[in-house]
Amino acid sequence: MAETGLRELYIDELKDLYNAENQLVKALPKLAKASSSDELREGFNEHLEQTKGHVQRLEQIFDMLGESPKGKKCAGMEGLIEEGSEVTEEDFKDSTLDAALIGAAQRVEHYEIAAYGTARAFAETLGESEHASLLAATLEEEKDADRKLTELASQINQQAYAADEDIEEESEEVGERKTGTHKMRPRRVA
Repeated sequence: MAETGLRELYIDELKDLYNAENQLVKALPKLAKASSSDELREGFNEHLEQTKGHVQRLEQIFDMLGESPKGKKCAGMEGLIEEGSEVTEEDFKDSTLDAALIGAAQRVEHYEIAAYGTARAFAETLGESEHASLLAATLEEEKDADRKLTELASQINQQAYAADEDIEEESEEVGERKTGTHKMRPRRVA
């Protein structure tokens, strides 16, 4: 009896993942289009292709189970994608927008890492070693995507910070010209 309940939970989790991945297939091109960084855009496009592979792996598992992958809406992914979409509507520019997109994408990756880890554990407990292997492969790809986003974030966050500093300096200079006040700056002596 307990195994039947866990099997149903496992199938429910897989349906949730299937819907989540399909939502992501639609969302990733929008994130790529919003990116100003070529490297980030390329990363989103690469992950789109991986995500299509994740959908295929899940379909393979459903075929083995003799179950349909349809019938479940992943509200968690829907919310994460909606938040990511809101970022693109903000007034962020260039590297600051890219930094926000990375944050949204990493929230998605962490959600997927948790979900795939759970599904893999269920598969192992249920003795579905082939399923567990397929889920583990996807889990590793999700972790790798998160690592790549972290690496990109370190450089893009620095670019966004430098842009903020430039804006702040320009703003101070404009304010000085308007008020006629000038800060004394040390002269260079040769």
